[in-house]
Order: sequence, then structure tokens, then C-alpha cells
Amino acid sequence: MATKKTKKKKIETTRVVIVGAGSVGATAAFAIMVQGVASEIVLIDVNQKKCQGEARDLEQGLSFVPQTKVWAGSYADCKTADIIIITAGIAQKPGQTRLELTNTNARIVREVVANIRRHTAETVILMVTNPLDVMTYIAQQTAKLPAGQIFGTGTTLDSSRFRYYLAQRVGIAPTSVGAYLLGEHGDSSVPVYSHVNVMGEPFSALTGLGKKVAEDAYKTTKNAAYEVIAKKGATYYAIALAVARIVRSVLYDENHIFPVSVNLTGQYGIKNVCLSLPAAVGRRGISKIYTPKLSTDELKRLKKSAAIIRKTIDQTKK
Repeated sequence: MATKKTKKKKIETTRVVIVGAGSVGATAAFAIMVQGVASEIVLIDVNQKKCQGEARDLEQGLSFVPQTKVWAGSYADCKTADIIIITAGIAQKPGQTRLELTNTNARIVREVVANIRRHTAETVILMVTNPLDVMTYIAQQTAKLPAGQIFGTGTTLDSSRFRYYLAQRVGIAPTSVGAYLLGEHGDSSVPVYSHVNVMGEPFSALTGLGKKVAEDAYKTTKNAAYEVIAKKGATYYAIALAVARIVRSVLYDENHIFPVSVNLTGQYGIKNVCLSLPAAVGRRGISKIYTPKLSTDELKRLKKSAAIIRKTIDQTKK
């Protein structure tokens, strides 16, 4: 009797493509691999030799982590990507502000996005290249994709630093602190002091510490990247962890809220500029942008931050 052939069940994969295999891109790939966030990780870089070396280094450790496929690929691999992370660009040097990287990285980002669009219009794109908010705006304008499909890591890392330095001053775990920054991923970021809390209780009420402690923590946060760059040349571990966490929210449709860089359409009276606001991140990118109540000073600082970013966008070479 003839045996009935059984149809093979399609194995679902989750593909993450990282464009830029430098310190940030390679470390993001490592974080995603170690956490078992995706089943496929593809690295793309103009320096193909380095890209192949990074992929080879990662794949040699696969016996110690959840099963993942890692390889050095090409833009053709973007066709079936679930999320593409853009880290390509020149790195920030000691003493250099993020905004000073603008023109060179704008050219690189335009080229990268154009290459991606030749192969897909479906994937979510996560921007990491600095100056983050300006590059997110340029990527959106170049790609001409639906709003929310392209967004930046924004102040997700800045907020993590802020929580850490607040927690350090109190002597508790950073995960017990609720605090975030809005606006620019950079010098004009806005600390939302009015929302700082410990397990839902106002920070000052529960800890007995005044606003000055939070202000000092913000000053340390604001200089954190410059300090790391001055000491070791670049920052990449913390941002890689932030990227991996956001990628997980996309792949598993968590709709977790992060302070990420999005294009404003009138929120707080601001529009046509990318900066960080709390937003739900899921399978199709940004599903909703939130506008928490801000103090008069916080709102003033947010509008000033938007003006700084907008000015830099306007000065960027086409």
C-alpha cells in the first residue's frame, strides 16, 4: 500500500539584519545572539573582510547559546528581514558632539536606506547611527515608508543611564526606578523630573531626597557617553543591550513602551522633526506615541531640543 506523503511544516524564522559591522553593530549582534532573540542574524558592511571576521567569531560560539544562524551577507538578505538595524557611519571621537557627525553620516545613511529599499518595503528599520534623531529623520525621508516603520533607539539608552545613576545614589536596583529622558539623544535631552519614581511612588517622597539628587544624576548621565569615549574610544555594550531589547519587542510584538526617536505630527505643538517620546514598539514598528503630562519647564526644554534638531536637519547637505 502506498504511503501518504506528509507535507513538511514550514519552519518560522526571525531574521535580523545589521548594516554596519563596527563596534556597535557587532556587539548588538552578540547581544541578540546570546539572548536568543532571533533565529537568523545577518551582518552587512562595506568592509567585507571585517564583516566576515565578525560573523565567523560569533558563529564559533554558537554551541554555548540558543540556536541561531549567523552570516556575513548582502543587501539581498534584507528581502525577508523582520527588522533591519542601521549602525553604519563614522564614530564619535573624543571631544566631538553627536551633531558634528551629521553630513558624513547623512550621506552614508541615505545610501544604506536606498540599498535596503531596492529589496524590501516591508521591514521595520531601527536607526542607531548618530546624530540619532537627525539620521532617523533623513532615513524616513529617503525611504518614504509609513510613519512608525522607521524609528530610532532615541533616549532608550540615556534613560537607562539616568535610572542607573539615580539608583546608585539611593542604593537600590535600577529596575526599581522609573525615570526617562525625552527629546534629543544628545546634549539637549530633557530629564522628566516630574515623573521620576521608585515603584510608583514619587522619588523624593519615598527616598527623602530632593530634586538636586535627580539633577546631579542627570548631569552624570549627560556626560556619560563623553566619559566612556574619552577612556576607551567608543561606547557599544550598553547601546547593544538597548538594541537587543527593542528588537525583542518588535519580533514578539510586545508593544513595550520605550522613549524612542519618532517623527512628531503635532504632539506638544511640535511637528516635522524626530525626537524621543514614549512609544509602543511592536511587530510593525511604532503602534502608538504617548504624550505624558510635562511641567512648564520640561515642555519648554522639549521645544528647545526640537528646535536644535530641526536646525541641524536644515543645515545638513542634501
